[in-house]
Amino acid sequence: MPVFAKALALLSGLALAACAVSQATPPPATGPDGLMAWPDLLERPRPSPDASIAYGADPLQVVDLYLPAGAGPHPVALMVHGGCWQTEIADRTIMNWLADDLRRRGIAVWNIDYRGVDRPGGGYPGTFLDVAAAAEALRAHAAAHDLDLSRIVATGHSAGGHLALWLAARPRLPEGSPLRSPDPLPIRAVVSLGGLPDLEEAARPPGSGCGTEVIARISGGRFAETSVPRLAPLGVPQVLINGRQDRIIPVAYAEGYAGPARAAGDSVRVRMIDRTGHVELVAPETAAWAAAAEEIERALRR
Repeated sequence: MPVFAKALALLSGLALAACAVSQATPPPATGPDGLMAWPDLLERPRPSPDASIAYGADPLQVVDLYLPAGAGPHPVALMVHGGCWQTEIADRTIMNWLADDLRRRGIAVWNIDYRGVDRPGGGYPGTFLDVAAAAEALRAHAAAHDLDLSRIVATGHSAGGHLALWLAARPRLPEGSPLRSPDPLPIRAVVSLGGLPDLEEAARPPGSGCGTEVIARISGGRFAETSVPRLAPLGVPQVLINGRQDRIIPVAYAEGYAGPARAAGDSVRVRMIDRTGHVELVAPETAAWAAAAEEIERALRR
């Protein structure tokens, strides 16, 4: 596991780098601008999962399961963390607060981890194969934990938003792709939190706060398999929750993805939340998360 003190420093550096790229005002911090800084989230008590389940031999090939009180079958949020696809920046525990909030709302959470581009076996194709294997492991453990496989919503933050959308797009992968599998886990809807769905757009300088080199490593240059717009239409409803003051993910990315996706036939809505940066998207007390939880609950009722 990465040491969170080091991850915190990397996250802060990422925000500064993104700010320099966009020539914006100083990076988010607790203060008069009202935006959260990473210590506001990471230094609070961290909720714990009900179980941890390995889906492979690597220590990062693991899922944390959050189970609601009471009898099932429980609807499921398949959750994917961000961190610019880099394990050193973030792991699944950055999503613990959101997972606990959904657990309290009666929704089981399948909070997955994966090897980032900075770990052996990560990048293309390993990161995608990990995420797919973690999703498929849900099938193997659903009966034991009374999980409802007919009600699954994928949600992810930042790079995890891209991976959540990609999971829904798996049936559209081209023939011959090493990422393709015959019967991908069906996903009812996707709620992306400050996601980065269009890897081709992010690969063009100046790119996002993640940097263009990371995009090259996660995509392997094979955008037809890794960039979500290339796989449209996904055939499932999608909601993009974005912060208007997010300095990591440019606000233009949301509508830049949504417009062409709608033209391809998908149902895509964008909810741009004011007074919201990148951290607010993963803090359970914020307006951004209230909007995301509302969308997850709506999709599960549909």
